[in-house]
Amino acid sequence: MGQSVLILFAIFIPILFGVYILAKSEFKTRKSLIATATVGLVTTTILSLSILLIGDMQLQLFAIGENMNIYFHADKMGRIFMTIVTIVLPLVGIYAFEYMGHYEQEQRFFGFYLMVYGVLLALSYAGNIVTFYLFYEMMSIFSMPLVFHFRTKEAVMAGLKYLFYSLSGAYCVLFGIYFLNQYTTSLNFTAGGTLDMSKVAGNEGLLLIVAMCMIVGFGVKAGMVPLHAWLPNAHPIAPAPASAALSAIIVKMGVFGVMRVVYYLFGAEFLRGTWVQYAWITLTLITIFMGSMLAYREKVFKKRLAYSTVSQVSYILFGMALLQPQALTGSLLHILFHAIIKSALFMSAGAIIYKCGVERVDEMRGIGKKMPKVMWCYTLCSLALIGIPPASGFISKWFLATGSLATELPVISWLGPVVLLVSALLTAGYLLPIAIDGFFPGPDFDYRCLEKKDPTKQMLVPIMILAALAVLLGVFPNFFVDYMSELIQLVF
Repeated sequence: MGQSVLILFAIFIPILFGVYILAKSEFKTRKSLIATATVGLVTTTILSLSILLIGDMQLQLFAIGENMNIYFHADKMGRIFMTIVTIVLPLVGIYAFEYMGHYEQEQRFFGFYLMVYGVLLALSYAGNIVTFYLFYEMMSIFSMPLVFHFRTKEAVMAGLKYLFYSLSGAYCVLFGIYFLNQYTTSLNFTAGGTLDMSKVAGNEGLLLIVAMCMIVGFGVKAGMVPLHAWLPNAHPIAPAPASAALSAIIVKMGVFGVMRVVYYLFGAEFLRGTWVQYAWITLTLITIFMGSMLAYREKVFKKRLAYSTVSQVSYILFGMALLQPQALTGSLLHILFHAIIKSALFMSAGAIIYKCGVERVDEMRGIGKKMPKVMWCYTLCSLALIGIPPASGFISKWFLATGSLATELPVISWLGPVVLLVSALLTAGYLLPIAIDGFFPGPDFDYRCLEKKDPTKQMLVPIMILAALAVLLGVFPNFFVDYMSELIQLVF
């Protein structure tokens, strides 16, 4: 096993820390709870970084049936998601130490938060669809308490809705696994696909239905129309750190599932030019436009950001659905950039709610005068999400647009960039007015009662780090572009 045992430690140490925190009846002081959670976060982060530095490693635990085993493989694609988890979750956790002190049941929050951390790393390391599915289900179950943390009627209903949608999507995936087991050489993730074409011959129609079913199943978690309704309900109800983790990481695991199914099981060539590709692209374009429009019309701040996530995650799915190298590069870049940007935006929203108690955008006039540091971070991240150069969002959207234009798909080749442009304008329309009204409230604003309300460094520093990354990764994108270009050569 050697170094590969690090994978087990990285997965199960945070889960064990989470179980310990949940099982302990009560901590003597809040400091002891925070210290325990900190040790869990730091230990897991160090282990994850060690795996990233070591590189490719594999670990098979045990078989659960013919051609079905629990198998981990930290390959190039998995390391992208591992990087995102390792950047975002520790920073959100640090932010939560201050934020959750304002609310009850923070012991329960940190217990499940650490368990989710371990499960997300397991999904990043999963080497086959069986292992991925197992931990995918665990992710839905362990993250549900983060959604209904406040235990109000609305929170419980949102949590149950989240679980119902998640399990429904997962069962669609399970249906697909049953069929794939009969038509593949292996259920292990292999760049380019694992279909056994001698068995596939004559059954192409059935397998296309299976592929669409699995894409839609994982698309539920990614918020793709028509099964997106859970997302704008869950985000506003959950605590801000949970919203940040949901939007930045957990919805991306739906994207990751689609990536594994399309490029590592079926293979791009099998789906290219089929009705599945056209139907999938159509759903993503509808989702991009609809999510942006709903965000533009929404007045509740966190719900506006939730609808924004619906739209922005479908940018990623659109690039994947084009089955084109440049577009896929844009998708992979947007996975990283959106995770950083949107977690910072939700944490900014949480800081405003925490310090000022305002939740609607029409109540936030002058907020830039009260919380200038938070609002500067919010503004930088907003520009990055819109795609204003040189911020990071511009790089990923450039690859998506040029990739779409490079395809030979009728109508879609030019319609895709048009929808992306319209969505970018709508994104500017629902994000920038908050910053403008926040910094320039107008002559009728009462400046006499202003009180600086920027949060403590424990909340502010993680937001500032993410905002800085949102800009710097756009100024210096070459490392990630080169890495993803090399990866994409393996799957085409």
